[in-house]
Amino acid sequence: MAGFIQKGAKNILQKNPQDVVFLTAVRTPVTKAKKGGLRDAYDHEILSFALKAILDRNPNLDPALIQDVQIGTVLSELGGSKAGRMASLHVGYSPLSAFATVNRACSSGLAAITAVAQSIAVGAIDVGVGGGMESMTRNYGSRAIPTQLWEGLRDSVVKDARDCIMSMGLTAENVAERYGVGRREQDVFAAGSHQKAWRSQEEGLFDEEIVPVTTRWRSDPEKLPEKAEEITVTKDDGIRAGSTAEKLAGMKPAFKEGGSSTAGNSSQVSDGAAAALMMRRSTATELGLSGSIIGKWAGTQVVGTLPDEMGVGPAIAIPKLLDYTGISKDEVGVWEINEAFASQALYCIRTLGIDEAKVNPKGGAIALGHPLGATGGRQLATLLPELKRQGQKLGVVSMCIGTGMGMASLIVRE
Repeated sequence: MAGFIQKGAKNILQKNPQDVVFLTAVRTPVTKAKKGGLRDAYDHEILSFALKAILDRNPNLDPALIQDVQIGTVLSELGGSKAGRMASLHVGYSPLSAFATVNRACSSGLAAITAVAQSIAVGAIDVGVGGGMESMTRNYGSRAIPTQLWEGLRDSVVKDARDCIMSMGLTAENVAERYGVGRREQDVFAAGSHQKAWRSQEEGLFDEEIVPVTTRWRSDPEKLPEKAEEITVTKDDGIRAGSTAEKLAGMKPAFKEGGSSTAGNSSQVSDGAAAALMMRRSTATELGLSGSIIGKWAGTQVVGTLPDEMGVGPAIAIPKLLDYTGISKDEVGVWEINEAFASQALYCIRTLGIDEAKVNPKGGAIALGHPLGATGGRQLATLLPELKRQGQKLGVVSMCIGTGMGMASLIVRE
């Protein structure tokens, strides 16, 4: 794979026939689980709108040329592969296009995009779609903890093995305690995420990336489950315009007595989907689509971390990515680092020594939500228009990963 990765900003910014390029990157609105606009929709139903948008925004692309579709999901029934495949066919993809789901926990969407990109890079396919889907409303009943688990693992003598099912909130508390991230700074960071997201929503900065979803809304699902009205969801609904650090300071710790992680400075439990169309640059040229190229994939790295402090993942994955691609942190214009928890996001920003003003300029998962399998795709869809708006060329998408991992990808805007 190293032979397909250019190193150094000068080389990466050049346009080469073998580049893996993006023609479209979209997402649905991200809405609050159990309460938001997509609560009555299925994960694959939400996905269908993102997949359909890929075709609608590329009317000159024959769907039969899409050779593979890979979708990240964490909680879907049967891994989401059957319903996901059905959704792709339902909206007009060819039966000749292969389909798979990917589960690398919180990075599943980015893992799916990377898998398609790598397939293109090595010549296995020419055109593919990567993305993610999640309905945490429907599928988060176990809190992402296995309900069928061999007792040999649950009671393992290996602490790291046992820690893989530790509450994510407790891992956030570990990061805060071990690395000195205080409650006040977490609340300030969380309020800032909401304020940035609210301003961006008001200014229409999300409009380009969002695909509306028309679905059902049951106002009283318990008493009147059959009574539903049709609604079209067009905006993220977890953003709190009036959020302040002072208001967040009044919230109780959510995961341990005396802790610092609260529902207000942690990512929201959410529903949503995302998708991106990728192909080799030479293929885009042959198909007369080179004018539609909006960016390119320039490399991905994934690392392992201690499971009981999984939130540090980006602080390890990003340096590995920068070394892999020969890029310095100062050459990166926009960072999309998933805000699983304010404690871990702050730790990563400080450890990396990056300018916080360049991180999640339109807000992050604390304000927008974290639909697990869709988050990586959501970040990509948010990043590319922001790079264009700011006149920046290089961006990074990164996140921590449950059970102890980190992932990061370098993205180029064209």
